Amino acid sequence: MRVLVMGGTGFIGRHLVARLVAAGHFVHVPTRHYQNGRDLLVFPTVNLFVADLYNDAVLARLIGECDAVINLIGVLYSRRGQPYGADFAKVHVELPGRVARTCRALGISRLIHISALGADAHGPSAYSRSKAAGEAAIIDAFSGYADGTYTIFRPSVVFGPKDHFMNLFASLARWLPVIPMAGARTRLQPIYVGDVATVIANALVNSKTAGQIYPLAGLQAYRLGELVRLASVWSGHPRHVVNLPMALGRLQALFFECLPGQPLISRDNLDSLTVDNVSNDPIAPELGFVPQSLESIAPVYLARD
Repeated sequence: MRVLVMGGTGFIGRHLVARLVAAGHFVHVPTRHYQNGRDLLVFPTVNLFVADLYNDAVLARLIGECDAVINLIGVLYSRRGQPYGADFAKVHVELPGRVARTCRALGISRLIHISALGADAHGPSAYSRSKAAGEAAIIDAFSGYADGTYTIFRPSVVFGPKDHFMNLFASLARWLPVIPMAGARTRLQPIYVGDVATVIANALVNSKTAGQIYPLAGLQAYRLGELVRLASVWSGHPRHVVNLPMALGRLQALFFECLPGQPLISRDNLDSLTVDNVSNDPIAPELGFVPQSLESIAPVYLARD
């Protein structure tokens, strides 16, 4: 198949592109900055190019050249707003809706979209509300489209080499004697990036996944504070984690938001941490995978990195 992978130069995208190439697919990877994906050029069936996916004409041309579309694009931070800020609206809601409508208009029959565990139109964070709105836009666009199918995945936090999750905690442990953190008692269920890539690749050619929304979560749930402590231990810098009151954590996040660049944590991130991010659903057999454990993978790359 000719597969358009939007977000293919990102953390999950790189693993997915490799998996799709191994399965024999031709993979088209648009990017804003060519140098961000140059390491993908080692794959003979990858076409890497610069493109503006927010240009309707460009998006239509790229989708029209492929048999299937996979959308991995997402952001963790946005300007504030209700029910979600402008950045979340652009990336999580408007783009998925435009992609789905374009797929239908051009007769593209397969769309896979990566949302997030905890997506909820009435969720506590703008992030979770925007993810739910993006899902709704896709479902609406495909309504009554007999020749087209979508599959939506909702992963929990994703870990693996070069992640921005466990590696972040390990970096904090290298510099801080104690790690203060709000939301340390919130439960998360991390999933390995290789498992996410495998599930997406399998679903691409499995008609049983059509029209379905699947949670993707790992083998075990952990308190956030426990994950921070494990990252510090596995990276060789064991640290004590102090659970901050949420009000103090929000002041801390506001300070980070005032600094240049992306904040270490935002107030909206903390809003997400007011509810657990876990799944009680069994793994659907048609997804064809057994989750790998955090303990079998993270200690290796944290010690190396």
